[in-house]
Amino acid sequence: MRTWSSTTEFEGAAFVRASFKGATLRFSDVSGVTMRGTDVDGLDIDSHDLFFGSLVVNGVDVVPLVDAELNRQFPGRELQKAQTPEGLREGWVAVQSAWQETVASTPPDLVDAHVEDEWSLAETLRHLVLATDAWLRGGVLRVQQPFHEIGLLFTGAREAGVDMSVFRVDPPAFDEVLAVRAERQRLVSDFLATATADLLAEEREDPWGGGGWSPSVGDCVRVVLEEEWAHLRYVRRDLARLT
Repeated sequence: MRTWSSTTEFEGAAFVRASFKGATLRFSDVSGVTMRGTDVDGLDIDSHDLFFGSLVVNGVDVVPLVDAELNRQFPGRELQKAQTPEGLREGWVAVQSAWQETVASTPPDLVDAHVEDEWSLAETLRHLVLATDAWLRGGVLRVQQPFHEIGLLFTGAREAGVDMSVFRVDPPAFDEVLAVRAERQRLVSDFLATATADLLAEEREDPWGGGGWSPSVGDCVRVVLEEEWAHLRYVRRDLARLT
């Protein structure tokens, strides 16, 4: 299969009677793409950023419909946007209960299994350790070096200037992953147990140093919740395919 990587040569291009059957797009920009008279049978789109824009199918913006259906499939997911301490606490309990069920029901021989280039369950839990470290320990609590060495970075972290020396190269055993993950879960639970509306309103800095956004404490917690729900969906999707 021929691969085009880091290219802009197709921006603004027109494809007429062309076949993209079976093609795969990863980490690519298809914003503003127009498709007319096109066969989309089996087209599979998965975008964490879907809810920050629109996706129009036959004149209908389907983003609100997708959001509502995911909330139906994952009870409590709607609380990832909660604005009150009570709502965030309830949302955290819901997503942790869902994760506990998923981890407990995963056969041991599948914790490191992959679907194509997606993360395994073990890798996903390591990434959630990273997310908690970045947004709670770093963003909210302002710990100078917030990261645990088993955290798994996102694609492009090296190019973004993240200090890679903090993180372990060799993958940890699953028992260690579970232990560190449990510590981070307790940290969020303990923080939310005493969080107040005034605290959630306090301003913080973007822990990744973007410079264009000054999130509130509440925003940082909501990012943690969004990460938890999004990656739960990915893991359940892939485990279903593996089993």
